Amino acid sequence: MSVLSVALSAAAGALAGAAARPMVFARSVPAPASWRTNCPHCDGAVIARRPLPLLPLSGRCPTCAERIGPPALAAEVTAAAAFAAVALGGASGWFAAAQYWLAACGIALALIDLAVQRLPDVLTLPACAGTLLLLTGAALAGEPGSLGRAAAAAGVLTAAFLLLALVAGLGLGDVKLAPAVGALLGWSSWTNVWWGTAAGFLVGAACAIALLAAGRNRRSQIAFGPFMIVGALTVSLATG
Repeated sequence: MSVLSVALSAAAGALAGAAARPMVFARSVPAPASWRTNCPHCDGAVIARRPLPLLPLSGRCPTCAERIGPPALAAEVTAAAAFAAVALGGASGWFAAAQYWLAACGIALALIDLAVQRLPDVLTLPACAGTLLLLTGAALAGEPGSLGRAAAAAGVLTAAFLLLALVAGLGLGDVKLAPAVGALLGWSSWTNVWWGTAAGFLVGAACAIALLAAGRNRRSQIAFGPFMIVGALTVSLATG
C-alpha cells in the first residue's frame, strides 16, 4: 500500500468524520428523545435545513460557544485514523469497501454511545444493511471469503448478543449492531468471529477496570458499542 493511498484514505476519513459530526450531535440525546436540532445551552439553531449541514470543527455552538457534540476535531481525526488503518490493512475491492463502511458508521455510533450510551437505529440498521450488501458484492466478484459464513456469523452473533441482553443487561443497540460485526468477521473465518468478539469484550473489560480504579461508580454504564467496533475492525484488518 503506497503512502499516497494511505494519505488519500485518511483525507477521505476526515471528510467522513466532518459529515458525521451533525449526526453525532443530533442523535446524542437520552431516551426517549430521538434527535435534536438546537443547542442544549442556548436553544439556538445548530443544524440548519440545507442539503449538507456541517457543524464547526471546534465542536462548539456557533451562538453561545458552549461545547456541543464531540470535542474539537475528535470525529475527523478518529475517522481519518480508522480509514488509514483500513488502507494499511491491505484489503481491496468490495471487502475493503465493507471495512470502510463499518468504520464510517462505527465512528458516529461510537461517539454517540460514549455520549449517551445508546446506538440509534438510524445508524445501526444502515451499518448492517450496507455491510451485508457490500459483502454480497464481494461474493459476486469472486473475492476470497464466504458470504454464507458471513450470514451465518451475523445470525449467530446476533443470537448470542440477544441472549446477553436478556440475561445480562446488554443494550439492544449492541444487539442491532451485531449482524454487521458478525458478517464482517465471518466473511474471512469463524476464527475471526471468535477473536473479533473476544477482543471487544477484553478491551471493554480492561477499560471498565481502569475506570473503576480511577474512582468511577461501579453502577455507571459502560458504552460497549465502541469496543465491538474496535474489536471487529482490528481483527478484520489484521487478518484480511
